[in-house]
Amino acid sequence: MRKYSCIIIEDEPLPAEVLSDYVRQVPFLELKTVCNDALYAIEFLQDEKVDLIFLDIHLPKLKGLEFLESLSNPPDIIITSAYKDYALQGFELNVIDYLLKPIRFNRFLKAVNKLNQAWVPVLIKERTTPAERAHIFFNVGKKKVKIYLDEILFIESLKDYVKITTKEKTILTKFQLGEIEDKLSKSNFLRIHRSFIVARDKISAFSASDVEIDNTSLHSGRSYKELVLSVLEKEI
Repeated sequence: MRKYSCIIIEDEPLPAEVLSDYVRQVPFLELKTVCNDALYAIEFLQDEKVDLIFLDIHLPKLKGLEFLESLSNPPDIIITSAYKDYALQGFELNVIDYLLKPIRFNRFLKAVNKLNQAWVPVLIKERTTPAERAHIFFNVGKKKVKIYLDEILFIESLKDYVKITTKEKTILTKFQLGEIEDKLSKSNFLRIHRSFIVARDKISAFSASDVEIDNTSLHSGRSYKELVLSVLEKEI
């Protein structure tokens, strides 16, 4: 199993201690150091290369997101914050995950497991040739059905199942919407409702309460409206 070297950037002793303990419990993580501010982290990274940074937002001297924006070639980032307000900005900077304090160990594990590609279904990213398209194999009956991510229109939660709709077909597979959302968080997808994830590039119209895709109107959930509007209005 590959080991991932990591550092923690956290100015509060208790969260730093909790994260350090969590890291030590995960076999594939190797803690290099704990930095109590971003400036010390910059100095450390000049001499050491790491795979992952656990990054607090509210840091002295230099804020976490400002530090992240200053990195020309950042490693994988997991944000750890007591504030959810910066989640959108964080994901726009391609962070792996956004953990809200106090962080539970099972939620921490879910985040760091994204470093590994040993997921079922398997997400294959474009790496080698332009012809290789990102896709996921989903269990449908006794078969595994390939769905190309760039063909998905929207995904709907139906209790223990999800319905995935593309231009050409619809499949039903036993899966949790949240698990799929985790795999798509860095892609062209947006959660608009507790029951819906949509492909942003397939949206033909939207309002404060609805999103329209391929002549289908999908309702935006009350708790998602502000985020949905802020994301889509930037694309106008």
